[in-house]
Amino acid sequence: QVQVVESGGGLVQAGGSLSLSCTFSGSISRINTMGWYRQAPGKQRELVASIFNGGRTNYKDPVKGRFTASRDNAKNTVYLQMNSLKPEDTAVYYCSANIALTDWRMGSRDYWGQGTQVTVSS
Repeated sequence: QVQVVESGGGLVQAGGSLSLSCTFSGSISRINTMGWYRQAPGKQRELVASIFNGGRTNYKDPVKGRFTASRDNAKNTVYLQMNSLKPEDTAVYYCSANIALTDWRMGSRDYWGQGTQVTVSS
C-alpha cells in the first residue's frame, strides 16, 4: 500500500547540524499531518515536530528555534533540519504521516519510517 524511505541521521558533535528526510510512496490519495518523533534509550517515543497539510508547524519546547520541519507535497516528502544539536537530542528518529489511501474504503492510516539514529557527542 504505502512504502516509506527514511534517510539522514548519523554522528555529529554538539553544536552541529543534521538533516533527515522521509518519502512516502504507493497508493496515496492525500497526506494529512506529517511528523517527526524520537525515542532515546530507556524512554518513550515522543513527538518532536508536526507539520500540517497547509504547512503550519508545531514543535516540542526543547527543539524550538533549533529544529525546522518542512514538507514537499509534490514529492510526498517530509524533512527535519536540526541545528545547534545537543547530546540530549541523541535518539532514534522516526517520521510519520497520516495518509488517505486511494482505496477510499480503507480510510486514512498512520505510516511510520524505519527510524534513523542521531547521535550527538559532547
